[in-house]
Amino acid sequence: MEEDYKATTRNGHELKDMYNPETNTLDIRSNGLYPSNVLSNLCSNVFRFERMVCGSMEGFLQSLKRKDLDKQRQICGMKGGNARKMSVASWQTDQIVWWKGLAIDRQSDDYRKLIRHAYQAMFEQNERFRTALMQTRGMPLIHSSGENNPYKTILTRSEFCSILTELRDGYDKRDKT
Repeated sequence: MEEDYKATTRNGHELKDMYNPETNTLDIRSNGLYPSNVLSNLCSNVFRFERMVCGSMEGFLQSLKRKDLDKQRQICGMKGGNARKMSVASWQTDQIVWWKGLAIDRQSDDYRKLIRHAYQAMFEQNERFRTALMQTRGMPLIHSSGENNPYKTILTRSEFCSILTELRDGYDKRDKT
């Protein structure tokens, strides 16, 4: 059964309105009302990236922390909450993450390109995610629950919000160039 992402409760819990009318910002949270919840990496926005099935963006991101390809494939296919439980901190020591057998420096441009390409794939393939993102036109996106130290997290608050903003704003400009 497909979950209703526009519902006001989930599993008996009230979802919170993450829109702030005073600042015109939307805080992206898995426990937020639509569209906030659908933009969360924990949402089950399924997509394919470089022939790998991703059950959520969280699945993709957590999979980068594993060198073993079978383990990476398994985590990549997971829904958000299950994928988050697979998190490990071992990559933080040398700042090396993995994608399909290739070692990548977490602080490199190659890493930033990989992440952006994954979000682009999800945006292009997942209509629910794309529609939710486009409903935030004109709103600054924030992620108050995220970490901002790139040496401690696979994706900082600012990286996350800037990627979503670029996707959204670029989509609006695509027909005008």
